[in-house]
Amino acid sequence: AACTMPGSMDGCSPGASQGTSTAGLQQVTLCITSKDKTRAFTVEIAATTQQQAQGMMYRESMADDTGMIFPFDRPRPASFWMKNTLIPLDIIFVRENGTIESIAADTAPYSEEPVTSQGTVGSVLELRGGLTAELDIKAGDKVVWSQP
Repeated sequence: AACTMPGSMDGCSPGASQGTSTAGLQQVTLCITSKDKTRAFTVEIAATTQQQAQGMMYRESMADDTGMIFPFDRPRPASFWMKNTLIPLDIIFVRENGTIESIAADTAPYSEEPVTSQGTVGSVLELRGGLTAELDIKAGDKVVWSQP
């Protein structure tokens, strides 16, 4: 499970390099603060257009303390789909200031229905489907990370 730390960012170093994933993507530490808890995740950075198009497609599992972040060059409305994605995901739309704009929870594998933000976002974070509900992560919570 994702680590849980009380208070501020104690024990969570957002942006700390975590090397390269088996998929060849750079990984960093990302922190989500919700109420009085901060949780750390090791996230792959889908930085290029090609990496963002591939996303989590064809992967058979995702650990509770991992995810994938899709940073945008400039804030914009975002739309994702689950085509060729084998596992349910929580798709978290993150404003440029780091607050969670909205969450599309437990998205259906293989679906070609668009999953869209409600407004302009600076990035999108994907976690294992159902995890945001289990950890009580909600719109308005704070996401902190930085690219290496």
